[in-house]
Amino acid sequence: MPKDAQGHMIPGLHSPRLTVPAAIERPFYVDVKDFDETGFGDTYDDEEIERIRESSRIAAGALDAIAAEIRPGITTDHIDRVGHDYMVSHGAYPSTLGYSGFQKSLCTSVNEVICHGIPDDTVLEEGDIVNVDVTAFKNGMHGDTNRTFFVGEVSQEARDLVDRTLEATLRGIRAAKPGRQVSVIGRTIEKYAKRFGYSSVREYTGHGVGRQFHSGLIIPHYDDPERFTDVIEENMVFTVEPMLTIGSPRWTTWQDGWTVTTADRSLTAQFEHTIVIHADGAEILTGSLVENS
Repeated sequence: MPKDAQGHMIPGLHSPRLTVPAAIERPFYVDVKDFDETGFGDTYDDEEIERIRESSRIAAGALDAIAAEIRPGITTDHIDRVGHDYMVSHGAYPSTLGYSGFQKSLCTSVNEVICHGIPDDTVLEEGDIVNVDVTAFKNGMHGDTNRTFFVGEVSQEARDLVDRTLEATLRGIRAAKPGRQVSVIGRTIEKYAKRFGYSSVREYTGHGVGRQFHSGLIIPHYDDPERFTDVIEENMVFTVEPMLTIGSPRWTTWQDGWTVTTADRSLTAQFEHTIVIHADGAEILTGSLVENS
């Protein structure tokens, strides 16, 4: 995703797909054209949660390794390589690699790209922001997380958006308690975002994760209690991952079928955690000691 003359992201050149040692377990869907991930449930026993926790820690560790590399002059392909090598070195398979035709080990979404940006020869520039979305698969379980990074010195507008998107994510997570409908998460996120005039993207949501990459459970990031009536249960595992924009929440997709950008090319940011629900609230399984910088 280089930039055009107006400074907007455009498709770049893709390098060959990275390889994974044969000894590392692959998810069932790798390079499968048609598959169904639904129907496996969203609650887990203690042993299963511990396996999700391990995969989640690997995904978070990959982001930590990437955080140390973020600077002007690196390519999003380099980010892909760093994340890939970290996951593989920890015995995990990069969940996106071979998922519905996706040929990279993580997603890199720069500036106006909302989600699912494909790593390529794009060179990050001073003032950019880049979201990196990593999912690791190990011992039959996925752990999913993402983080938006500053590339060098960024504008105050970009810094505020990123900081507030992180806060919106954490507020949504704190709202997740047993007995409540999942809509409370979206209500909390959207209410906070509107304080600053931000929009919350509606069509891309959080999801159940663990046995499957996407279980079919939808976690909204906006308020719609009539549509999203699933009740949060103890031992349920899912992601919270709001995408906030400075402008309109409307979006468009590139011809690659993956890259989603804001329709008005406004700046957007996202954070994501995999969480498990306990009796007293949510535990973040993809937590990290590395702060956004």
